Amino acid sequence: MNRKKINDLVEPMKEGWLSLVYDYIMLIAIIIGAIPLFYREYRPLFLYFDLISGIIYMVDYVLRWMTCDLRSDKPKWKAFLLYPFTPMAILDLLSILPTFSLLAPSYRLTKAIRLFKIVRFTKIVNYFEPLGLFFVVVKKQWKMLLAVLIVALFDILITAILMFQSEQEIDPVTGEYIFKNFFDAFYWAAITLSTVGYGDFSPVSDLGKTLSIISSMLGIGIIALPSGIITAGYMQELNRRLKEEEEAEKEKDVS
Repeated sequence: MNRKKINDLVEPMKEGWLSLVYDYIMLIAIIIGAIPLFYREYRPLFLYFDLISGIIYMVDYVLRWMTCDLRSDKPKWKAFLLYPFTPMAILDLLSILPTFSLLAPSYRLTKAIRLFKIVRFTKIVNYFEPLGLFFVVVKKQWKMLLAVLIVALFDILITAILMFQSEQEIDPVTGEYIFKNFFDAFYWAAITLSTVGYGDFSPVSDLGKTLSIISSMLGIGIIALPSGIITAGYMQELNRRLKEEEEAEKEKDVS
């Protein structure tokens, strides 16, 4: 099999039965590799799950590295050299690391490495188009989303400062301040802005309650902004892809 066919094989959602089989194998590896995360106790069967999924990830990583120049516009030598430092290659490598914990399961470092199994879920994005489309939209709209995040953090910080300084009442149950430190106030402001409201912290003074109302009202608008940005970007990207498909079909009909 030449490198062009290997590249078509590892690229998700390509046409052809062989590529389809490869995609299903990768999906199965992702699923069985993630199953141990749903249990606290490590069962004997999970050893085989980790081993099988790890070997599949390793093979996939090597095949992608072998053909990385075919997916890059950089010179061949540069593509091979830089591939391990690309974001997707790093995620692939992190998903492989838990497999090495099988060599020394009692070693403390390997217990931390097992946490990288969560990275394996990111690989499913390649094999599920709606998720891939979502991340494409986030990538394109990251500046606007970052601006909303900064506004939200600024609002939380100001609200937390105001609440921490204004709410000086003593909790009659504990005999302590309602907000014992600034982090409590910051946590309360974040929860209130998100309109979740767990109720573990609640102001008792009139000024504190007023600030709580204002923060909740602002939160409704701020939290709605990312949804609107992503929805608009999603529709634009979807329409763009549909237009490209229509143009491709027209070219086929003409030829």
